[in-house]
Amino acid sequence: MENFVLYEEIGRGSKTVVYKGRRKGTINFVAILCTDKSKRAEITNWVRLTHEIRHKNIVTFHEWYETSNSLWLVVELCTGGSLESVIAQDEHLPEDVVREFGVDLITGLYHIHKLGIIFCDLTPGKILLEGSGTLKFSNFCLAKVDGENLEEVFALVGSEEGEGDVSESTPQRYLKNRFRGSPLYTAPEIIKGEDFSKASDLWSLGCLLHEMFSGCKPPFFSDSFSELIEKILCEDPLPPRPEGSAFHKPSAEFISLLDGLLQKNPQKSMFSSQQDMESTLKELIYTESDLIVTPIIDNPKIMKQVPVRFDLKTLHIPTYSAEKLSSMKDTDWNDFLQQICSLLDSTEKNTGAARSKLNLLYYLCTVAVHKEIASRLISSQLFPILIQQLRAAANWDIRAKVARVMGLLALHTSELGENVPVSEAITLLTELIRENFRNSKLKQCLLPALGELLYLIASKEEKREHPRECWVVPCAAYTVLMRCLREGEDRVVNHLAAKIIENVCTTLSCHAQGFITGEIGPVLWYLFTHSTVDSLKITAVSALCRITRYSPSAFQNVIEKVGLTAVLNSLANGICKIQQYMLTMFSAMLSCGIHLQRLIQEKDFVITITRLLESPSNFIRAKSFLVLLQVLINNRRMLLLSCQARLVMYIERDSRKTTPGKEQQGGSEYLSKCLDLLIYHIVRELPGILGDILTALTNVSGRKHPSTVQAKQLKMSLPMMPVVLNSYSFPKSDFYSGETNLDGAIGQSASEELIKTTLSIFEAVTQHPVLLTIHRLTVEDCILPPLVSLVHSQNVEWRLFSLRVLSETTSVLLSHEVMAEEKGESLNSNSKLLSLIRDSLLPQYEHILIAPDPVPVYALKLLVALTEHSSASVSLVEEIHLFPVLFQVILKHQDNILGNTMQTVIALLNNMVANKSTNMMLLFEEGLTHHICNLLIETVSLYLEEDDKSSTKTANALLLSLLDILHCMLMYTADIVRQTLQAQKSGTGGDTQAAEDLLLINKPLTDLISLLIQLVRICLFGKDGIQNLKQVLLPLESQ
Repeated sequence: MENFVLYEEIGRGSKTVVYKGRRKGTINFVAILCTDKSKRAEITNWVRLTHEIRHKNIVTFHEWYETSNSLWLVVELCTGGSLESVIAQDEHLPEDVVREFGVDLITGLYHIHKLGIIFCDLTPGKILLEGSGTLKFSNFCLAKVDGENLEEVFALVGSEEGEGDVSESTPQRYLKNRFRGSPLYTAPEIIKGEDFSKASDLWSLGCLLHEMFSGCKPPFFSDSFSELIEKILCEDPLPPRPEGSAFHKPSAEFISLLDGLLQKNPQKSMFSSQQDMESTLKELIYTESDLIVTPIIDNPKIMKQVPVRFDLKTLHIPTYSAEKLSSMKDTDWNDFLQQICSLLDSTEKNTGAARSKLNLLYYLCTVAVHKEIASRLISSQLFPILIQQLRAAANWDIRAKVARVMGLLALHTSELGENVPVSEAITLLTELIRENFRNSKLKQCLLPALGELLYLIASKEEKREHPRECWVVPCAAYTVLMRCLREGEDRVVNHLAAKIIENVCTTLSCHAQGFITGEIGPVLWYLFTHSTVDSLKITAVSALCRITRYSPSAFQNVIEKVGLTAVLNSLANGICKIQQYMLTMFSAMLSCGIHLQRLIQEKDFVITITRLLESPSNFIRAKSFLVLLQVLINNRRMLLLSCQARLVMYIERDSRKTTPGKEQQGGSEYLSKCLDLLIYHIVRELPGILGDILTALTNVSGRKHPSTVQAKQLKMSLPMMPVVLNSYSFPKSDFYSGETNLDGAIGQSASEELIKTTLSIFEAVTQHPVLLTIHRLTVEDCILPPLVSLVHSQNVEWRLFSLRVLSETTSVLLSHEVMAEEKGESLNSNSKLLSLIRDSLLPQYEHILIAPDPVPVYALKLLVALTEHSSASVSLVEEIHLFPVLFQVILKHQDNILGNTMQTVIALLNNMVANKSTNMMLLFEEGLTHHICNLLIETVSLYLEEDDKSSTKTANALLLSLLDILHCMLMYTADIVRQTLQAQKSGTGGDTQAAEDLLLINKPLTDLISLLIQLVRICLFGKDGIQNLKQVLLPLESQ
């Protein structure tokens, strides 16, 4: 410490004092902590975790010393105090400040987690501020490496220093009660006794952000410790609300962030780390469906078995049934067993004796298939006798049947004692096969027994029922089985050998390791590609899949030998099991990084995998999603190709599917897990993709001649735009208004595709009205202006698209604003949305409405949305003299009355005449009466003639709108006439000319009386679909 100069004290804890210091001979100021030696374990832990960390959001460790009374720690000086003091002084912070601080906290915590460290005790007192306002993590006393036991670490420090129980006292007390010191920030799972994790750190982070915004209290607070624990475990956090400040309302994004961080179930935390996702992914690679084990012996898919029958007359022992044998007393069982062993051990002096022994073995085959009998027989003195007979019997039929009995016992036994000479049996079977290797028939008899015995000891070792040294498998056994796989061997022998490898490699035991050689992959692949029997193909690929579980390099050797194209072609095989195993192997290989760079760049690979999403099998679709996920994790650009291959459609389809039945539940659950993982990754990637696109566009904003570097950046980022179809961000109008020369930078087609895709993105957003209302200001400021500008585009497709989206957006925004006002009061003319439409769109509407179809129908739909929710828009339509144009549209489309254009223009007229501020005389002068009469006559005629239900329904809807208009016309006329008559009656006089002119204009309406009477009759006596007309016609009749 003689190298440092101490200045004033800047902080103090229970056993620690912090000084401002300076290294002698320099102007480098530091913080120097003087700590009591009783905290040696904590300080040592701090040093061991941070001595190599150099990060802008973590306090840098410099050096440490020990004196006779204290430990001295020299670290980076932070002059801004702690976050705890800032919150205490300011009481609460604005959201923009919380956001800036949150970026520092998340950046620092991400780096800590990336190093494999869990902070464990994240509190505002452990976050320091340097002069520039950057937050830094300090005090790693109680942090630890992920997965380690902190108690053991502290105990080790104490033992190394020779302090015994004294040094252990502090950590022991802490670890016995993990909440002590900072219970306010402790995650629920820690309270329940689980270990600290990245998820618990994220919970604490959520508490910090909540406290910064709301003030001096975390989301869960109580003076009572037990009540505090109850709140953390059971209650939901209250929304952050600063005390005494009504205008500080948290944004929806901030609330969403807190909801994600303060998840009581750590598995549902919105910030599940990459490491957690990778571990989950690896757990999903192999499923129970991939590791199903079926018998080797008596497997009908391998070879047909001859029924086993024994002759009661020549059997020299009682023929007890399996049930009788199971209930035998030990004495009777031993006597029975002794008889069997004596008969088997006798010499075959003649043919009759040999036949008698074979008959006994047939009997044993029938009882050995019962689990309890098999367990008793294999652990008895019978098994050594069987080995002896296998070795010494002169008759090969007897040897074959002995091997069969041994195989059945191995298959059906549920127990295996250490004293059972299984290794001896395996060694003997191996020798017999090797000595008679050219005899295929004999191998077909001996291999099933060898395989069942190998699988039996492998499965027992996997369950750790016996020590590994119990049963030693000779290397020759693996060698013999490998020889049985080779080209030119009998297909049944090939199948048996592959089945043995498949079963043994299902277990996680040392015995499976013997099959992992450089040639195993190509040999099994050859068997798969050259076999004409489907069951052998499936077994060969299944065996390779299970070996890949141990050693992904086995599958790598196959790809290197036969080529990726040949392997991908095998996925076109129509057998579901083969596709499932192939996908599993690709997943296993990608997860280990083998062939990673090649596969993630291979377009044919991605397209082939995506096509498998058409499969009816839940498992194949799930595994396809899993393979694509691993490709996308390592190559974001493949998202574009995947979207072009309809990945989003497949995701949506499987997201909507429900479990069809109990037999499908396992596959459906597995599919759901894989799909959730893929969706989570894509959603997490979208902001980054969009950020790259917007950065590239911002860099060239306003430039007529982007640089080469900028053009390259655009060509790299803009093609990813289709990936963002589920995002709701949108570029600004500079790029549409011609201020930026995108065509010159990326080409006209790419520029047009960008605009088209961007429009599609926003159209997708309009399907979720809540997004439009939440981000209303952004929509009005940044999205609607470029949409309006596109209405004037020469590109007809863009004009249609923009008009359609404008009408949908306008309808949502106006209806939301009307509902938000008191009792649905109309909007005023100062509305930003109405101003935009009035100033930029309506002046051009005359040309838009007379444009070729289908442009007018979308333009009319926008007017319908406007006039339905805003009375101010009605006066706008009058001001720009659109009434004559509307009647031109009616004349132009009078040949297709039931078409969309006619329906929309009638709906618009209905909105206009229903509005009290509308100048009805102007409409009458433009021929409203004439057009309505003609339309009514034509519509009723069509309605009565139509037999098609859909056309009848359309005519019905149009007829109702026309009758509504007629009702409004009659009501207006009646009011004018009534007012004129009242004026004359009162003697005030008044001009009757206007009323007379109006009656004259409406005289053609009298021609509709017979038509209306006809409609009334229909209402009363029937035609389907017109019941609603009655409530319209009755008022008309009175008029």
